[in-house]
Amino acid sequence: MEPFAFQLPSRIVYGSGGFKEAGALAAELGKKALIVTHGSARGKLLADRLTAILSDAGVESAVFSGVVPNPTTESVNAGAEAAKSFGADMIVGLGGGSALDSAKAVAIGATHPGEAWDYRLWQKPIDSAKVPPIFAITTTSGTGAEITAVSVVTRTDEHCKFALVDKSLHPRIALVDPELTLSVPAHVTAATGFDAYCHAFECTINKARNDYVDAQALFAMRLVVDNLEKAIASPDDLPAREALALANTVAGVCIANVGVTLPHGIGMAIGGSAPRVAHGEALAIIYPEIARITWREAIPQYAAAARQMNPELVGVPDAEAAERAADGFSRFLNRIDLRIGLADKGVARETLAVIAKDAFGLPDYGSHPVVLDEPAVLELLNACYAVSG
Repeated sequence: MEPFAFQLPSRIVYGSGGFKEAGALAAELGKKALIVTHGSARGKLLADRLTAILSDAGVESAVFSGVVPNPTTESVNAGAEAAKSFGADMIVGLGGGSALDSAKAVAIGATHPGEAWDYRLWQKPIDSAKVPPIFAITTTSGTGAEITAVSVVTRTDEHCKFALVDKSLHPRIALVDPELTLSVPAHVTAATGFDAYCHAFECTINKARNDYVDAQALFAMRLVVDNLEKAIASPDDLPAREALALANTVAGVCIANVGVTLPHGIGMAIGGSAPRVAHGEALAIIYPEIARITWREAIPQYAAAARQMNPELVGVPDAEAAERAADGFSRFLNRIDLRIGLADKGVARETLAVIAKDAFGLPDYGSHPVVLDEPAVLELLNACYAVSG
């Protein structure tokens, strides 16, 4: 067995119906909570419920409902101002990855000079002692943001999407109540579920992988493969939702300890140039093609993935199974109605060169089993422009 280190700063509270415990949990962290959420009808409904729950526990709260998909510097800055005006001593993220990433960035922006964007990728040091406690309540099963120490923000005027990274961004408490995911639309369920799968899988091929995380990642991958189609077909299937919520959280634990690889770097770059493309959609667009150019460098891992998606490959030699992983991804994505190309999302072909360049703004590419250069990534993006099968 290879040596490894494992750490999990966040306290995970998992279970259906757990939302009602949010007040008691928040009371452990402070007295004044800014709830960071979406302004949708669903976001407002959950925020109203949470406000009442917090009040019953003696926690005063205010709501910032300006979260947008692929959080922008503008929305984060507005949230930071709301936190300062209210005098919040904790930040509660309520929603999917956008809300949780926004909450983390708001916690930086409210307590540091300048704006949160100034602290992206260690441009300026984050003073961890100043960051208020973050309480993450996830309402989707895909981003893992309730566990990680990362917040992803987009600067729209520069078409840039980068991450803030600091140990203080690990939420103190991660509340995972699968019942909160029952109303998530089918397409969002598919995109977030595939994102969770990719988190787990990329930990197994990451150059920093270890046996302990591999075991958790394979478990999370299996949960997604076995349950994502069920949740899409029957949105009120609570056992399937519970399995996906667990998969998401376990995969988040994996990336918090190992990290993602090239697909996530490219996916982030796609989101920076085309914010309308959800992160899970970006991963779905590129995953089959990346498998085609990577499987030879990670045969056991791609073979394991292929066999999960196609049990007929059990007993087939590893190399043969791994080679068929790309086809397995394509078939799986077809089944969840997520086999799409960049053209399907309205991404202009002339944007691909910018995306290829931006894919190297994050360190993820260096952890991939095969390190590509910019021309190779551009070639990959062109291959992903239209669906071929």
